[in-house]
Amino acid sequence: MRIFSTIMEKIFHAPEAGQQTASATTGSPAAASPSSTSAAPSSTSASSAGSGASPAAAAVDVGDVLTKKAAAKGGGGNWQTSIVDLLKLLDMDSSLSARKELANEMNVRAGADGSAEENIALHKAVMRKLAENGGNVPASFQG
Repeated sequence: MRIFSTIMEKIFHAPEAGQQTASATTGSPAAASPSSTSAAPSSTSASSAGSGASPAAAAVDVGDVLTKKAAAKGGGGNWQTSIVDLLKLLDMDSSLSARKELANEMNVRAGADGSAEENIALHKAVMRKLAENGGNVPASFQG
């Protein structure tokens, strides 16, 4: 999963994710956002459960990280539902060929290549996979 691995790397290891994980594991309520407060117990337990736990193993608030990235870029388009805008937000190739490759990686078969139906299904699949890999992803992003 080459493209998905890059997506995960750019979200889970983003400076915004590190700040959130650090504030969640230190228990600093002033630094934690309302959406990351609910992730703090799982982050703390994940960190204390195994001494080798990495920040990626802790719950990363995907919505918060992406919102901060979008704010830093002056908007970020409609990354909440658009796979094209999500890839652009992460400074990745959003071309049809890249999305076809990602669809193959994610085993997404919906509509014609590049269709709105496929792009929506691909975005939902990416968000579900981020959640499966330890991301705290809002249910509205997972479909």
